[in-house]
Amino acid sequence: MSLLRTKSIEQSIADTDEPEYQLKKSLSALDLTVFGVGVVIGAGIFTLTGRAAHNVAGPSIVISFVIAAICCALAAMCYAEFASTVPVSGSAYTFSYASLGEIFAWIIGWDLILEMFLGASVVAQGWSAYLGAFLGKLGITLPEALSYGGVVDLPAILLVIVLGFLVTIGIKESLRVNLALVGLKLFIVLFVIFAGIGFINPANYTPFIPPAAPTASGTGAEVWTQPLLQFVTGAVPSTFGVGGVLAGAALVFFAYIGFDVVATTAEETKNPQRDLPIGIIASLAICTVLYCAVALVVTGMVPYDQLDPSAALANAFAFHGQAWMATLISAGAVAGLTTVVLTLMIGATRLIFAMCRDALLPMGLAKVHPKYRTPWLITAIVTGVVAVVAGFTPVGVLEEMVNIGTLSAFVLVSIGIVVLRRKRPDLPRSFRVPLSPWLPILSAVICGYLMLNLSVETWLRFLIWLVIGFLIYFLYSRSHSRLATGVRIRPDMLAAMEEGHAPHDPR
Repeated sequence: MSLLRTKSIEQSIADTDEPEYQLKKSLSALDLTVFGVGVVIGAGIFTLTGRAAHNVAGPSIVISFVIAAICCALAAMCYAEFASTVPVSGSAYTFSYASLGEIFAWIIGWDLILEMFLGASVVAQGWSAYLGAFLGKLGITLPEALSYGGVVDLPAILLVIVLGFLVTIGIKESLRVNLALVGLKLFIVLFVIFAGIGFINPANYTPFIPPAAPTASGTGAEVWTQPLLQFVTGAVPSTFGVGGVLAGAALVFFAYIGFDVVATTAEETKNPQRDLPIGIIASLAICTVLYCAVALVVTGMVPYDQLDPSAALANAFAFHGQAWMATLISAGAVAGLTTVVLTLMIGATRLIFAMCRDALLPMGLAKVHPKYRTPWLITAIVTGVVAVVAGFTPVGVLEEMVNIGTLSAFVLVSIGIVVLRRKRPDLPRSFRVPLSPWLPILSAVICGYLMLNLSVETWLRFLIWLVIGFLIYFLYSRSHSRLATGVRIRPDMLAAMEEGHAPHDPR
């Protein structure tokens, strides 16, 4: 059985081509852009900006955002070509199955599970940080051991459990609610930009790129926290400087994660060949402008070495005595981040369901609740894992794990464009990555380089994750795959995957 067997594009589309399982095509390019902005603007901008500026890059974190945006823009074009060519749910997992083969589809699916599990956990921790800041402004102090950064992050755990319950009973965000939440987050971001301009001190931008500072002796724990590239080349471990800008780009890359989720709405888009590329690229462009503006304002308001790594936006205004502004930002962040956690949890559930559909994971995991008609077992697993990780993992560890999983997926998607162009030149492509194969190759190279700027311990954790994934694949998935057995997909699973819930039994 070949590891490179592919699931043809025609077969992928046929899986969802039966009339009773077709999704309603109701999304426009504007809807996709709003959806993309709503998912992307999350904990990355509310918490990570301050942490990255404080720890590794200083005011030059703005340059880091630009570098990360260029990387994402190249990957976004690859996603746009795939999504407009293969308008099927599953995003990068489906694309890789059609172009690179089953083993790569498994790897990318396994990496995306890492991205969504840990992404939801990171945002839940960010939500907890802003909840603590908001309650603090109201004179309510949570026990230190049971709040953000404590022994157990209880608010993050409770949030995940509540959202897991909502996903189980079949909660669906209406377009109106989604618009309201996106509008709220945009208001908070624009408020930070325009209200913060008046508090900028130009002296805080000097030096814009702080001089490189060695981190201790490069022995002991520092060996594991330095970027892999420094470890391999033998360079002295350091922060700030040019190396800090690149390390910052690898770190703030987390802030852009989410634009690829737009590709999962392919089957619900009125004109996917035209609207998907617009939605993906437009949402990325809008978020890039907002991120750079926020980074400039916040590092101008507070010296980078005095930024609060946990709730930088709110506490930048508290630094200037504007307590009411800090309260407003904290409240908006708490409300806005809630929908991001919910979306990522739903995304993880849909991805695992897709892998169960192809029998790479046990079909039995996709049991449908008799009353709510949702894959309750998968939802329970996702909820439990995310709650434990969010509640017990030290702050700052998760972002890099999310980044390395996503960057590896971007590398494979970029390579997949080149492969599919050669294998299936006959496919109609309404959007084509310009200057192919050079831009897709450049995308893969840049994503790979950013991966090398992540820490040694992050790479070790990632390798352990991959080893676990390979064990599952070779011990189970390879022999149980639908491509290996020819087993037909269960109709109720297909409906649950495509509609978000299974149809009621007509009996």
